[in-house]
Amino acid sequence: MKKTLNLVLASIVVMGLSLNTHARDYIILASTTSTENSGLFESILPKFEEVAGIEVRVVAVGTGQAFELARRGDADSLLVHDTAGEQRFVENGYATERTDVMYNDFVLIGPTNDPASVREAKTAAEAFASIAKAKAAFASRGDDSGTNRAELRLWESAGVELVRDWYRELGSGMGPTLNTAAAMDAYVMSDRATWVAFGNRQNLTLLFEGDDVLFNQYGSLLLSEQRYPHLKHELARQWHSWLISEDGQQAIADFKVNGQQLFFPNAN
Repeated sequence: MKKTLNLVLASIVVMGLSLNTHARDYIILASTTSTENSGLFESILPKFEEVAGIEVRVVAVGTGQAFELARRGDADSLLVHDTAGEQRFVENGYATERTDVMYNDFVLIGPTNDPASVREAKTAAEAFASIAKAKAAFASRGDDSGTNRAELRLWESAGVELVRDWYRELGSGMGPTLNTAAAMDAYVMSDRATWVAFGNRQNLTLLFEGDDVLFNQYGSLLLSEQRYPHLKHELARQWHSWLISEDGQQAIADFKVNGQQLFFPNAN
């Protein structure tokens, strides 16, 4: 129900953006909450808009919802983080090109006293298994986002059957999920960028990081002109090309929060 409501609200936002016909050239970009909440877009979009004269209007939702907006033809461009899902999107004919843009990683957050002893884990699977064994509260986005999809794969790799008495699916974005985890003293998996930019940490701290399976790749997709002739393909291609250009990649590398680089360009 929450996923459906989020998608309806996103559609209303898209409709509102589309009805503004007095603005300069623009595209609608369906992207993730992590790129929005971290402040990345606030940093890099003015640089693109200055050189291209094209406004990028972001609809920030979970990756699954971003796919659905694009699948319905309600977005001109996609920037998301689920490589397997992105490849299927191209294979199924919704997009014609997918390109790596940047990466960061996921981290496991939890209460400082760490009742599940996550700090002692050697792998992400071991960390997740420890949470399940302790039946410690875990706050999940539960919104079919790229983060949620990655989290579910980790539970599966740990051989864990999720039980509602300790596992809470929230159906919300990364920022609200972190807020709920802070209020509950719960464990939570976050992309690093949103965690670094998050201000309401209360008793939460970073407990586990560094496993290769926590790698978090972002990709830009060009939608199919044949399937969606009404979209602004030329403007979207300019955005896509800038993202993977030397200037776009440098703009991503230059974005920092508290002196910490949050996204690492890797288009080449």
